[in-house]
Amino acid sequence: MKQLFTFVSLSLFSASISFAQTISLQSFATGFTRPVEIAHPANDSRLFLVEQAGRIKVVNSDGSVNPTLFLDLTADVEFVNFPGSEQGLLGLAFHPDYATNGYFYVNYTRNGDGATVVARYSVSADPNVANTAETILLTVAQPYSNHNGGTIKFGSDGYLYIGMGDGGDAGDPGNRAQNITENLGKMLRIDVNSGSPYSIPATNPFVGVAGNDEIWSTGMRNPWKFSFNRTNGDLWIADVGQYDIEEINKIPSPIPNTGLNFGWRCFEGDAVYDQSGGNCPTYAATVAPFTQYTHTATSGCSITGGYYYTGSLYPSFNNKYFFADYCTRKIGTVTDAGVVTWTSAFANTMTTFGEDMNGELYVTGAGTLFKVVDATADVNQFSLSGLSVSPNPAKDEFTIGNLQKLQLTKATLVDMSGKEVLVRNLGNTPTITISTVNLINGFYLLTVEDVNGNSYQTKVLKQ
Repeated sequence: MKQLFTFVSLSLFSASISFAQTISLQSFATGFTRPVEIAHPANDSRLFLVEQAGRIKVVNSDGSVNPTLFLDLTADVEFVNFPGSEQGLLGLAFHPDYATNGYFYVNYTRNGDGATVVARYSVSADPNVANTAETILLTVAQPYSNHNGGTIKFGSDGYLYIGMGDGGDAGDPGNRAQNITENLGKMLRIDVNSGSPYSIPATNPFVGVAGNDEIWSTGMRNPWKFSFNRTNGDLWIADVGQYDIEEINKIPSPIPNTGLNFGWRCFEGDAVYDQSGGNCPTYAATVAPFTQYTHTATSGCSITGGYYYTGSLYPSFNNKYFFADYCTRKIGTVTDAGVVTWTSAFANTMTTFGEDMNGELYVTGAGTLFKVVDATADVNQFSLSGLSVSPNPAKDEFTIGNLQKLQLTKATLVDMSGKEVLVRNLGNTPTITISTVNLINGFYLLTVEDVNGNSYQTKVLKQ
């Protein structure tokens, strides 16, 4: 798969056209600073975008951004704005019953000591503004400023999962990821629906035995990011590597309660890293990566975890997990068989993925929120003899021809996120020219209607 830069010219005569999949990015919303998370409540068409400095913004379904912040935690968050900074507001998760109780949860590094804080907030009477009252659930001291993890998600079991990095520096010098009396280098799991401020799920692996009760799994380096498949509950974890190996782990649903060990620092991916310390498991006793890639082979450096596609707009995305590499600026996909395929490089580094209520995917690059689209998706292409659209690709304008003969009455142009950008009544003219000067570059879906109410669609590329 390669990013698409050209498009075949259309002058269609009863043609049936099918295209191969091409992953592209369609600008959806702009004006963000260091975005690091995208989340949404169940059955809510809005997207909530987290900025690392401590702000949460609301993005509406039409791509507009509310001028008022949903929540501003900049005074509470430890964050220094320099390239590579890993502290800040890093995670956001809405309670499965958010529509009823209004609860949501955040993960941030605390101003002053850099400790990880997981806290609960609630929405105000205004659905686009949160209350400022905070209930702290969990605090974990951080020995260094990097490897903070930060992702928080609710699993299908209703529990809150918390991704914790190994505490930072390099090589896990404190061997914390294998130490079951520390919460660093782990995936934690807590029950926010009982207890004060939470309780421990009875099925957590270290309940009643040696080890911290919050721990669900051990051996993580820096899980950036993890997600649950919204349709079947599978857990996908992208764990950032040390010097050469980036790994993706898949835990099929139902999620086990047996104390999984992902191997770090004893292993980096499937390779031995550091066996000192006296508490390393055998490789056979760890969770082997579902797939991995090396810096040597790809020039990559740091994985950005994403989502398994569960949307409906792009059938060619089905049965694939989407992720990215921070350095190469490429999106990767993984099939259920573990086969990795890469796109060409995009213009910006990608820091986080998200999905909307319909399972369609988004990714952030620099200050822009993009929708991930199949630029060559076959969506009811024209099968109308005599219709022409030219030029295509278009720069400043394109022309639709043969309107009178085909008795066409209306043309509608929408971008690949579904936003309507133009509607034109065609009238009694043989051709019509449509300006694209005010449109950003990218693909658009053109729909034309005839006097009998039939509609026909095709793609137009503005470049």
